[in-house]
Amino acid sequence: MNMKLTKAVAAGAVSFAALIAGGGAALADCGIQGAGSVRILSNDFEALRVVNAAAAECANDKVKVTSNATAEHKNIQGPALTANPAEYTVAMVANNSIVPLLNDGLIRPLDDLVAKYGADLQPNQLIKIDGKVMAIAFMGNGQHLFYRKDILAKAGLDVPKSYEDVLADAKIIKDKGLMEYPLAASDKPGWDLAAEFVNMYLGTGAEFFAPGSAELAIDNDNGRKVLETMRAMTKFMNPDYLTYDANELSKIWDAGNVALMNQWGSLAGAAIDPVKANKDVAANTGFAAAPTISGGSIPAAALWWDGFSIAKNISDDDAAASFQAMVHAISPATVAAHSEVATWLVKGYVPGPAAIGVMGNATGGAKPYPMQPYMGLLHTALSSGLADFIAGKEDADQALKDVKASYDASAKEGGFLK
Repeated sequence: MNMKLTKAVAAGAVSFAALIAGGGAALADCGIQGAGSVRILSNDFEALRVVNAAAAECANDKVKVTSNATAEHKNIQGPALTANPAEYTVAMVANNSIVPLLNDGLIRPLDDLVAKYGADLQPNQLIKIDGKVMAIAFMGNGQHLFYRKDILAKAGLDVPKSYEDVLADAKIIKDKGLMEYPLAASDKPGWDLAAEFVNMYLGTGAEFFAPGSAELAIDNDNGRKVLETMRAMTKFMNPDYLTYDANELSKIWDAGNVALMNQWGSLAGAAIDPVKANKDVAANTGFAAAPTISGGSIPAAALWWDGFSIAKNISDDDAAASFQAMVHAISPATVAAHSEVATWLVKGYVPGPAAIGVMGNATGGAKPYPMQPYMGLLHTALSSGLADFIAGKEDADQALKDVKASYDASAKEGGFLK
């Protein structure tokens, strides 16, 4: 991994606000030229299921389209794309999941395919690394505040702007007997718990690593403030909070058991769905930018883009068919039919109520999820190193030491630290 690539990846991350502002377009119908196999690997949430279904419309007697939507996609993608030929032709990627594919040379430049089949794509949809298009972005995402309008009104509270406000409001809501456990968070040990720390730490404005190096830099007042805030919030959460990931948060929100939580923008549409959601809860659900933390001025949440890349170890025919199918899958027609399931980066998209939180994060100056090649090692270290802390079994200082020990070992093994 060379530093040139590292800098280019980081530069690509900061273009998110421009993506939100611009958007892009896609072909009006499928009409794939040529023959080939389209094999899609993606995460598993509603917006990506919509895209996968739209890509399937391109299947014909010359083109076969299959997809695998799974929460394990990040663990699968490396080995699957290393095979020759690759098991999948398309990898749905985001800020973080594209990095290992870039590092290992498992995805191909898309410039030729863009020139031939992507004339209607906007320039700000093109994620460029070292000047080459390596992914096509089609939606924005991020975790932001979900709040119950009726509960806040009964408590005489405004929408909280900071985590300090969130904690103060939770106490008032509980003391007034309006809700026993007014808060919830994705505190399940693993990826979700680590993301909670990353979100809040980004809100402090501090850096995760020492400038120009892979040396960890979170053992400081900012790191301790984040952990203290995470621990303080558990006092207002259901005792089962260690079992809550993003999917579980959606369930307890729909059940009407929570007043305030940070949740993914990609799940906002489902929370207010007039047909599928709890009608009383949906009618009283509001969205806002993520709260600030510790006197900071920016939303404490990572900005994300989601998009697709094309595998390197496949035939050119499969690559061409796959690119065309995906361009069709993210068309304005698809977005128009499913406008509420995501903050789309596609021509013609008009942000609705479900996009308020992600848009608020972007316009509020929230930072992109870091794209250094060793950020994944830190996320993994946080996934395990914070488990005892969030369970109340150790203090913040010990948790930070645990994370550093785990990260240092992995970073040395990966050649990032001596």
